[in-house]
Amino acid sequence: MFPTVPRIVMKFGGTSVADIDRIRAVAEKVRKQVASGCEVAVVVSAMSGVTNRLVGYCQSLSALHDAREYDAVVATGEQVTSGLLAIALQAIGVDARSWQGWQIALNTDDAHGKARIGSINGGALIERMRAGQVPVIAGFQGVAPDGRITTLGRGGSDTSAVALAAALKADRCDIYTDVDGIYTTDPRIVARARKLDKITYEEMLELASVGAKVLQTRSVELAMKERVRVQVLSSFVDGPAPTEGSLPGSLVVDEDEIVEKELVAGIAYSRDEAKISVRRVPDRPGIAAAIFGPLTAANVNVDMIVQSTGADGLTNMTFTTSKSDLARAIQALEQARGIIQYGELVTDDDVVKISVVGVGMRSHAGVANTMFRTLSDRNINIQVISTSEIKVSVLIAAEYTELAVRALHTAYGLDAA
Repeated sequence: MFPTVPRIVMKFGGTSVADIDRIRAVAEKVRKQVASGCEVAVVVSAMSGVTNRLVGYCQSLSALHDAREYDAVVATGEQVTSGLLAIALQAIGVDARSWQGWQIALNTDDAHGKARIGSINGGALIERMRAGQVPVIAGFQGVAPDGRITTLGRGGSDTSAVALAAALKADRCDIYTDVDGIYTTDPRIVARARKLDKITYEEMLELASVGAKVLQTRSVELAMKERVRVQVLSSFVDGPAPTEGSLPGSLVVDEDEIVEKELVAGIAYSRDEAKISVRRVPDRPGIAAAIFGPLTAANVNVDMIVQSTGADGLTNMTFTTSKSDLARAIQALEQARGIIQYGELVTDDDVVKISVVGVGMRSHAGVANTMFRTLSDRNINIQVISTSEIKVSVLIAAEYTELAVRALHTAYGLDAA
């Protein structure tokens, strides 16, 4: 039997490995973690800006490029970084070796450009880690059933890291980025935003889905499913290797690990919203399907939905979608106008979605009312409302974004002392 040794997966994003000096700094962080007595695996993204450049090369050659060749091109960014970091580690006396997705193997489906992970064979990596070697793994990539390289979609390195942490039965997955943790809201808007020591998977998933950019949504979903403890911390802050009991970042964990649960964990906002109103539609069975069916066929995702019917028997259906989907949504609805029989189609992309998130909502009444009253006191009109068990979201005019976030942050007692 091997002795129980802490096993950590360290993931570094593009800004953390942006140039040779940053790669050397990352190597030093890895060395400290190894010296603390841990078995360590590292997952890296491409150097900052590289993936965008590679995507641009593909698009410049053909707008309808082969997705398999696209993956072969864009996966090279992580391949370069993993090799460079392995060299940097070797140069400071750390035994290290680079690994590509197909070498592990990190098996995915064949949805090139947005592949989903099926299974990971972590046996070889565990053997190397037990022998004292640090695997440096190219994130964002895997291998399809036919042996072709796949990529997991933008932000996929976070997903790679969490999946590997699950496969390696790691004690923790440390995701190093350009912020030092998860805050109650955007510190650029609210100077008194507080860094959270811990946040639940559910809260982080809701925050990520409604605009918080700290973690990619798929990685949080996977962490929650596999119960992987994730720490978010900065690669730009020097210090000793993080150890249990002295973790400097924010932990995303199971709700059972948090003794005192906050009523509200955070306030998030999303500027990537567009509102569509389909007006004066005959109120009849199947009208919702008639409207949303064409949108589904056009791969348009909708979010907040409100339906109202007047005394004249006509219905107005209002919903939101992303700004990038707005043109396709309009086209789909215009093509289906003869079936839907609407009188008018009105759109507005000068809106923002503000969301209040917290597991404490399950056991406390009045959270939504506080939100509505706070916005009303500042003469901010609410256009659409949607709720879940631990979230309340409203759509408002974009010009009120900062005022709304600051007011709500104060109203829920989230301001730092």
